[in-house]
Amino acid sequence: MNDELLIGLVSISDRASSGIYEDKGIPALREWFGAALASPWRMETRLIPDEQPVIEQTLIELCDSIGCHLVLTTGGTGPAPRDVTPEATLAVAHKVMPGFGEQMRQISLAFVPTAILSRQVGAIRGKSLILNLPGQPKAIKETLEGAKDAEGKSLVAGIFAAVPYCLDLIGGPYVETDEAVIKAFRPKSAIRPKS
Repeated sequence: MNDELLIGLVSISDRASSGIYEDKGIPALREWFGAALASPWRMETRLIPDEQPVIEQTLIELCDSIGCHLVLTTGGTGPAPRDVTPEATLAVAHKVMPGFGEQMRQISLAFVPTAILSRQVGAIRGKSLILNLPGQPKAIKETLEGAKDAEGKSLVAGIFAAVPYCLDLIGGPYVETDEAVIKAFRPKSAIRPKS
């Protein structure tokens, strides 16, 4: 199916991948996409340790072999020695998309001062967009949706608002969202009439 969005979800954690504790990143993303997407989608999931060669191989597999349009990682973006997700992402990238990392930190700064310690990046490999998300479910939701005030008015735009148009530009499917969760932004010339 050409119009189905294929999302790769990669949770990167030594402890979760070895069964010491339950992974919370993939279930949080599955729930968020279930609410946010109005067009067809499915996902491929991976739970792997903080090992740069394993992360790189997983990203290459999801982009090149499986053909995911969007690959999201959770975890491994801090300053600790075992945090190597950004390095792995940049090692397999064809293009770096610095605006995504800048905006993710901007969103998180609305909630915690330690957001400046995050090294999240966005990159393109072939026809796949790869984004490093935080590891905590609350932070994942905030990063994707942005920060809103008590009335629900947007204070800081979430990164997912730009994802559908980015996917259009790199040859992915036309993705529509539930505007109550996140409104996809496209220039007027790129908006297709509702079918």
